[in-house]
Amino acid sequence: MIRMIREPAKKVAFISSYPPRRCGIAAFTSDLINGMRLAGGEEFEAQVFAMQSGTDLEYDKQVKLKIRKDVKYDYISAADYINFSDVDLVSIQHEFGLFGRQGGSYLSLLLKRLKKPVITTLHTVLEKPPVNYFDSMVDVCQASSRLIVMNKRGIKMLRGIYSVPESKIELIPHGIPDLLFADSNYYKRKLGMLGRKTILTFGLLSRNKGIEVMLKALPTIVKADPSILYIVLGATHPEVLRHEGQSYQLKLKRMVMDLGLQRNVVLYNRFVDDEELFQFLGAADIYVTPYLHKEQLTSGTLAFAVGAGKAVVSTPYWAAQELLAQGRGKLVRFGDSEHMARSIIEILLDKSLFSTMKKRAYEYGRAMTWPKVGQAYWKLFRKCMPSIPIHLRPSFDLPDWKITAYNRQKVYQSA
Repeated sequence: MIRMIREPAKKVAFISSYPPRRCGIAAFTSDLINGMRLAGGEEFEAQVFAMQSGTDLEYDKQVKLKIRKDVKYDYISAADYINFSDVDLVSIQHEFGLFGRQGGSYLSLLLKRLKKPVITTLHTVLEKPPVNYFDSMVDVCQASSRLIVMNKRGIKMLRGIYSVPESKIELIPHGIPDLLFADSNYYKRKLGMLGRKTILTFGLLSRNKGIEVMLKALPTIVKADPSILYIVLGATHPEVLRHEGQSYQLKLKRMVMDLGLQRNVVLYNRFVDDEELFQFLGAADIYVTPYLHKEQLTSGTLAFAVGAGKAVVSTPYWAAQELLAQGRGKLVRFGDSEHMARSIIEILLDKSLFSTMKKRAYEYGRAMTWPKVGQAYWKLFRKCMPSIPIHLRPSFDLPDWKITAYNRQKVYQSA
């Protein structure tokens, strides 16, 4: 009797923040691993190299090594650990603030030492980067076999600003949970909000979220519909908390009092798990992101709201421009509370518009669910993995690149 020998699992090392750290990229990485596990089954094995900042956290058994953000030696140790392991491929979740030194340049130490193929997901691409940020991004682009962006603008920016060849760029959207298109009254009843028209903003808070713009719009909205309840769901971002405490939350509370909105605003200053988040999202009639600046290429919270089939009103930051195109939401001017109020009132009063926006958003979101995103990542990772047994593989040599002088449009090219 011939016994089939099962091929060893393909091992992917994820360099990222990771739960229980409270940040969007940590949650993204956990969801991505679960989505890839669904796609790859027993063929896929994840190992996490967790980026740490501040508090020393306790992780699950998937975490093989902790990398302290500002400890240079940790990056070198992590590269050596991966090089002498049976890891097949390295996935980096890149956000400048995750990594030590200006522009996150400590990551370059790891990348230049690493001898395994690298695929990098870019959560931020800067349009006008300072020199050190530009140099750091160039290092990431050089070291990566593929660069993943989450929308079409990301492709355009990598090509135009950083001269990355399009063949090296992959477009895979931000993953979202596969939520049902449900009646909000079901969730309102569970949360004690029945009879209220609900507006929601969620996510870790910082000053660039622009919540005060929405608060200034509320008196006008409440005049049109006194049942309005605006829910701000989310704790202060840990990095903000470390540097300035709860000053932003206190500012918002004072605004609520000064505007006489105590009956119409609830500030939930706490971190919620997915189950509770989905209940609040299900109860929302309108979702709002009043961010203050255009330079945001991805937004997990906005992607969640679109995928849940919410009527969305947002300022036109980069992620919103693409997600809310073709009638999937309404865009309002940055910092313009009057425009925000008019747009929300229009949606509240026009049932046909309200219904159409929700349906278009939900249909668009079906291509972004985690099972589909996990499958897209797994397919790409398999394509980029060496196909020969690990003990027979040569070292992974990166292409030789030549860097030209920085001139606000610094580029790199094949030597």
